[in-house]
Amino acid sequence: MKIAVLGTGMVGQTLAGRLDELDHDVTVGTRDPEATRARATPGESGTPPFSVWQAEHPRVTLSTFATATEHADLIINATAGVASLGALAAAGAENLEGKVVLDLANTLDFSHGFPPSLSVANTDSLAEQIQRAHPTAKVVKSLNTMSCKVMVNPAGVPGDHLVFVCGDDTAAKVAVEGLLRQLGWAQGAILDLGGLGAARGTEMILPLWLSVMQKLGTADFNFAIARA
Repeated sequence: MKIAVLGTGMVGQTLAGRLDELDHDVTVGTRDPEATRARATPGESGTPPFSVWQAEHPRVTLSTFATATEHADLIINATAGVASLGALAAAGAENLEGKVVLDLANTLDFSHGFPPSLSVANTDSLAEQIQRAHPTAKVVKSLNTMSCKVMVNPAGVPGDHLVFVCGDDTAAKVAVEGLLRQLGWAQGAILDLGGLGAARGTEMILPLWLSVMQKLGTADFNFAIARA
């Protein structure tokens, strides 16, 4: 499958690398490819410069948002939540039309330091904003409630735990669930929450996720639901 991963940070690199290992045709999208290649310092989270990462993943190509999405069968939004609408606008509505857009971004606002607040919450979600901005795209929210390490290696967390999926297009959710299974998520670990409005809840779980991460001192965990 031809997959466009938008975003060159830790999440984008992790997803693109794993999808490349799974033999997908992966293109990473960025606003300015030349500037991205020229960057020589690690990212804020210690992510290696993209040129270093790409040398280890030579089959993965780098291009603009528009070029990456033009020929993609599926698009993954791995940009920072506050930049997602701009990145998808730069991709071009014509390149998103009719395509599945897997949104795993969160609207974390670090403008006042740590812990961040949410720039979108309660009555709206980033996923819904993306869907309104691109009504012919098929937006699915998933994978945003865990670290990128867990996204691509669920077996790294012992026991039963869940990945949430929500979206308004049933076929698009089926496509995303197929990709999740390739990443190692068992069918029973994929919980369909219904329509895209459920993304409000999955996005608002991030403050709790950050509190747990601080308490445990690690991001190697995930959420599970115990039922009677």
